[in-house]
Amino acid sequence: MLQELIEAELSGRISAQWNEHTEARTAFRNGHREKTLATQAGDLDLAIPKLRSGSFFPCLLERRRRIDQALYAAIMEAYVHGVSTRSVDDLVKALGADSGISKSEVSRICGDPDEQLTVFRGRPLDHSRFPYLYLDATYCKVRVNHRIVSQAVVIATGISEDGGREVLGVMVGDSETEAFWSEFLRSLRERGLAALSCPLKP
Repeated sequence: MLQELIEAELSGRISAQWNEHTEARTAFRNGHREKTLATQAGDLDLAIPKLRSGSFFPCLLERRRRIDQALYAAIMEAYVHGVSTRSVDDLVKALGADSGISKSEVSRICGDPDEQLTVFRGRPLDHSRFPYLYLDATYCKVRVNHRIVSQAVVIATGISEDGGREVLGVMVGDSETEAFWSEFLRSLRERGLAALSCPLKP
């Protein structure tokens, strides 16, 4: 079914079915290239159509990704919980992907959330006013220089004028010192968080 959808997408792109001659045709097929997609149902051997001129890649798939979203999420969660790359490979095989997964691919996959988190933590905060700001902290076990240590995680949640809640910032540090809190609050102001319209109450 997936292969048929890929072929149908290409036909729509070039305005012609296989061996169909039409005036609306915009390009010609030029064979296929193999691609293996690992899924929870096992490995799927797909054939990606090629064109004589130009390029084509189906929107159903993602470039440079050879596993489906379900396995993708499982790999990230396992890695975040400290599972070794070798154990992640065993997990992928146990979930049905016979070809397994390499260390480099595990590292690449787990690098994606880091990029998304960096964008989230640095996004501008001038899109709305937040009359109320809730600050909280907790301690989590994290891996630092191959050692498991306890570090403080502080979080700021803003309440907008229409009552909506939004996580505005998160920061990790060694402990809840005054300097650490000051740095965190200063970073929120630098990203555009407006001053509170009412004083903080104990």
